[in-house]
Amino acid sequence: MRASRALGYAQRSLYSLDGPMPTFTVIQPRAEDVEGQPILRPLPSAKSRSVGPFVFFDHMLVTDYPPGHGMNIQQHPHIGLSTLTYLFEGQLQHKDSLGSDQLVGPGEVSWMTAGAAIAHIERTPAPLREQGSTLHGLQVWLASPKEHEQGAGSYSHHPADSLPVSDSLGVRVRMIAGTGFCLASPVPVLSPTVYAEIHMQTATTLLIPDEHQERALYVLQGDMQLEGQTLEPHSLVLLPAGEALTLSADSDCHAVLIGGAPLDGPRRMNWNFVASDRELIERARARWAAGDWPTVPFENGRIELP
Repeated sequence: MRASRALGYAQRSLYSLDGPMPTFTVIQPRAEDVEGQPILRPLPSAKSRSVGPFVFFDHMLVTDYPPGHGMNIQQHPHIGLSTLTYLFEGQLQHKDSLGSDQLVGPGEVSWMTAGAAIAHIERTPAPLREQGSTLHGLQVWLASPKEHEQGAGSYSHHPADSLPVSDSLGVRVRMIAGTGFCLASPVPVLSPTVYAEIHMQTATTLLIPDEHQERALYVLQGDMQLEGQTLEPHSLVLLPAGEALTLSADSDCHAVLIGGAPLDGPRRMNWNFVASDRELIERARARWAAGDWPTVPFENGRIELP
């Protein structure tokens, strides 16, 4: 999915009227449109360029496509990152320059590591496009450690039943990628990572452990409180390091927790390129513009540089 150069954020602090309580930075995402698919994008923002390895976070809002329509992100390039697509509803077709051609459904992980150069497409599969469909999901980008930035690209698909789940007392946690909550995902992340989907029934609580140095909670749906402070849906809440925090549900709730170890240095992001060195990005832009790039088999359409 393409990154827009327009970034926006809103930040505020949460306080208790009864005295000091933990202060959380809350980022309100900017609304964007990617080839007709409405999204909310809290990362990157001016106040938080990354959370652990996560440098980009798109919430693909629930969208009903009528017959003859669907999402269609044509061939485009990446370097220096891994993309992870995770759907709640609908289906996408992933194709890339490695020859991968994979249908991705709800609860499944589509994981692509770009390395030095990769191209891919994402689109609504033809049968769903013909009959009409609904799409809802997330796509995130994780910056690769410097030692992997210019490595080989790879792709893997992970069925829903391969992802570990903890389900107890009305709280269900699925580890999409990385580790946490005594769960370990099979997705081949390149650095310490947590990416967990959380479902909570009304009047339940969950202790978020301090297993990772950087963490953030994105509220998808429901009335949640963190340490007694109300969280708004579609907000990304940055959690303080070194603290275990209590999450409580005042209704049926849905959220994701992201984070991990801090990046091994600053990252530059330009269009679909992520790198620790500006020269790597300039070189990638020149190669894509010149057509000197791996291509997706049997795909002619491509997205040009902005």
